[in-house]
Amino acid sequence: MSKKSGKKKETPLVKGVLEITRSGMGYVIVEGRDKDLLVRPHDFNKAMNGDTVRVKIKDSGGRRVEGVIAEVIERKQTEFIGNIQVNENFAFFTPDSQKPLPDFYVSIKNLNGAKDKDRVVVKFLNWENGAKKPEGEVVSVMQAKDASDMAMKELIIQNGFPLEFSKTVLDEAHSLEGNIDEEELARRKDYRDVLTFTIDPDDAKDFDDALSVKKLSDTDFEIGVHIADVSHFVTPGSALDEEGYARATSVYLPDRVNPMLPEKISNELCSLRPKEDKYTFSVIFNMNSKGKIKDYWVGKTFTHSDQRFTYDEVQKIIETGNGPHLEEISLLNSLAKHFRKERFKNGAINFSSTEVKFKLDENGKPLGIIVKESKDSHKLVEEFMLLANRTVAAHVAKIKVNKKPIPFPYRIHDTPDEEKLRPFVAFARKFGYKFDMKDDAAIAKSFNQLMLDVHGKPEQHVLEQLGIRTMAKAVYTTENVGHYGLGFENYCHFTSPIRRYPDVMVHRILHDILQHDVHPDKKMEEKCVHCSQRERAAMEAERAGNKYKQVEFMMDKLGEDMEGVISGVSAFGFWVETVKEKCEGLVSVKDLAEYDDFRHDDAGYALVGVRTGKKFRMGDTVQIKLVSANLEKRQLDFDWIPGIESLKKKAVKSKKKKRH
Repeated sequence: MSKKSGKKKETPLVKGVLEITRSGMGYVIVEGRDKDLLVRPHDFNKAMNGDTVRVKIKDSGGRRVEGVIAEVIERKQTEFIGNIQVNENFAFFTPDSQKPLPDFYVSIKNLNGAKDKDRVVVKFLNWENGAKKPEGEVVSVMQAKDASDMAMKELIIQNGFPLEFSKTVLDEAHSLEGNIDEEELARRKDYRDVLTFTIDPDDAKDFDDALSVKKLSDTDFEIGVHIADVSHFVTPGSALDEEGYARATSVYLPDRVNPMLPEKISNELCSLRPKEDKYTFSVIFNMNSKGKIKDYWVGKTFTHSDQRFTYDEVQKIIETGNGPHLEEISLLNSLAKHFRKERFKNGAINFSSTEVKFKLDENGKPLGIIVKESKDSHKLVEEFMLLANRTVAAHVAKIKVNKKPIPFPYRIHDTPDEEKLRPFVAFARKFGYKFDMKDDAAIAKSFNQLMLDVHGKPEQHVLEQLGIRTMAKAVYTTENVGHYGLGFENYCHFTSPIRRYPDVMVHRILHDILQHDVHPDKKMEEKCVHCSQRERAAMEAERAGNKYKQVEFMMDKLGEDMEGVISGVSAFGFWVETVKEKCEGLVSVKDLAEYDDFRHDDAGYALVGVRTGKKFRMGDTVQIKLVSANLEKRQLDFDWIPGIESLKKKAVKSKKKKRH
């Protein structure tokens, strides 16, 4: 009888993201696993919070599955803010963080002018085998103007985005020239003689898209969507490209932009500024005045913007019927309305969420909050960008290499999760709204009908917010399942390469297709995952930045009574968004204890009083007082102000009844 081999089977490594709690314990979130892997601090193996890692699962025999980090694949954060302690021969850097982080060793040659006790930004260099601490280099000494400036910089760094570009990247950008190359011009279609203009916010500096209009006959037109040709300047393997990929997106905070690419690229070479010749990548549509597309062409072009419009200027032309290029703007507006109508007819969902913008003084202090309105001028640009994006995605989807689809960064949005949808449908029913869940198309139609029916009613905001939460998150992936929210079978991001790296990847693949020289990128899905992760990190920074400015603005209103709408409910209290300022804060269940013992009704999105039956439900209007504004925690706290008949009286009556 032969003996079985005594060789142990190797435990496969799993990939995930490490999250370290304040207590120092680690959990690795692995896609597809119901439970996170527990990782104890001595098993971190040089990994830090947010890093993408490979983990070996331990055969621990305990109730919780444990793991040991075998490898760090990607660092979430490579720059840190903190204080430096300088000794005679070396220095130590202590990063600021709510999560445990190691001190960094900094050699004297890497201090770059930093002195003892300075507040600095340190870049992670390496963590050698056997070394107890990582090694870092001082990138800059913090010269923050004030606490707000420092807070914004910290948000950028904490979410893994560098504050500055390296000298190598800046030198490479400055070496680039925008001079017209006759050979390059010969390879492109020349659109400089066609009426072209940009439409952007009044404070925009990077104009990465333009529209052109050319009349072909009384009924037919050539409409061009022209996009800055960033890939002409940012070439694969260059320092600029590596930096652009690492960041993957620009970050937009209330008082600043942390750009994906240096200003020489974003605001000069690639910005479609008026009266300048520029390299562009375009989608040209041949269509009639009813929006019927007869043909399209995709390719490299050379354009010249005749005019720079702001959204407000275009809106004024639409509303008054007066202004420059009235005929062309009226045509584009009419076409955009047609495309929008068709989109919703074909299953797109008309979600509208409230966006706020801060009115700031010269030092970034918020003076007021403005609710952004999406007007016809915004929708005009949006519809033509959507048209270009879907046309490019559909164009690429048809092409095969070796009978296989080209790996391509599609922008997808999956169908709603039924588990999230059911409680929302039940909640909407309480307000009298019906929902058809027969199939995905019926769900989309029901959502649109709901948005129409709820418009202008007290429950509008809460149902819009809850509806959005039932939706899947849009991501980049090579698996083309379509974009449910937009109702598109094919969709990608092509129109903003100055601020989004996936658009640069799309441009390159398109270029290769046009050159009949496609080499499928086997790492495309990995790149898509990276871009999706960076996008989420940017959104986190942007949300936190908005929250900080909200708290900063509300600090002058401590003790004031306000009207608000309940925007969220949990077991420990409910969140209220003020009607006037659109700022959100918490009413703690502890502060409601004097009125009743409140319990969380999950299905009803409410807190319910045990004795009085009083309900605080999402969407309810309440009176509140601002009692605390904590900038460090970016947190507002409110007290609830009872109505004429207070709950205290109700509670007393309830107790008397029980005694009898």
